[in-house]
Amino acid sequence: MNRLRSLLGDKLVGVFDAMGKDTPLPDCITARDQARNSGADMLIGLGAGSVIQAVRVVAILLAEVGPPEELMTQYPVDGGAALSPRLNAPKLPIINILTAGTAAQNRGGAPAKVEGLDRRMEFFDPKTRPVALYWDEDVLATAPQAMMRATAGYVFWRAAMNMGYISASHMVDANRQEAFALAHQVVGQVGQSDADTQARVNLCVATYLQNLEIDLGGAWVHHWVERTVYAVAAAIFNLFPHVSQGAAHSALTPTFMRRFGPRDPLEMRQIARALGTWVEDRPLQEAAEAAAAGIERVFAGLALPTRLRDLEIPRGEFDRILANSMQNYNADPRQEFRQEKAFFGQVLAQAW
Repeated sequence: MNRLRSLLGDKLVGVFDAMGKDTPLPDCITARDQARNSGADMLIGLGAGSVIQAVRVVAILLAEVGPPEELMTQYPVDGGAALSPRLNAPKLPIINILTAGTAAQNRGGAPAKVEGLDRRMEFFDPKTRPVALYWDEDVLATAPQAMMRATAGYVFWRAAMNMGYISASHMVDANRQEAFALAHQVVGQVGQSDADTQARVNLCVATYLQNLEIDLGGAWVHHWVERTVYAVAAAIFNLFPHVSQGAAHSALTPTFMRRFGPRDPLEMRQIARALGTWVEDRPLQEAAEAAAAGIERVFAGLALPTRLRDLEIPRGEFDRILANSMQNYNADPRQEFRQEKAFFGQVLAQAW
């Protein structure tokens, strides 16, 4: 921050440095008010996921008229398609300076957390994409090792899930393969003195490529493992502030892959192949176990939990986690999860 102050001089009209984990809406409102009172004509996000997401929310709240509840994506009570309001007002330009690789770095949407709401608020406006990104080695070096391991774990999780595809265009295929290769390389480099700096830069590249895939026309790779882990992990790290995204995903994935993976055996075989744990003459029904063993080994190597009990979450909170998971429309647009709530509960207990 001192370096940024020196570079900007009197052009820096204010600093908000109290953004909480997972982008709490009250913090965004406070930052908006501060930016408005200082007459800011540009927003700079210096940080990782929560901060980078918050800058977009602040830009929207600064420009648009109406309460946040009317500006966020609306989900009909009858389970119909989600609707993102058109946010037509011009937005302040945004520059993002990353302290860690994050998929939030160049997106146009952002979630915010609100106490008492059974899901995250979601805001979307393509005009909040940054006009510039900075991956500075000195800035990236400021992130602590624990944060890097958790970040690497989540980026690798996304890359591994994205390998569970059967067909894709040449551009999307090349993009997914490169993002996975980088993420897989990074998990072996984090914390190694001779490779840690490059690992931090590569995390930025991998997450950028994961976003670029969408621009290239690639759809989210939605198999049962990806969808269920995404929904339950989001519930956990939003309900329990001490749990990171990386830890939530790593604690769930091996068990959920063994239980939900057999529903998508071809996709699980693709993931196991990418992980190097698939033997071609094995029966297809063993693909989920092969993929689970491979991803479990990667998470263990990052010193990330592979069981829910390691997250220090009371088992008495399982009902609350399940209820929140059933409200994740991104993971479950057809509301299939509610029909299998009992099975979700069984798998959650087994993940303990």
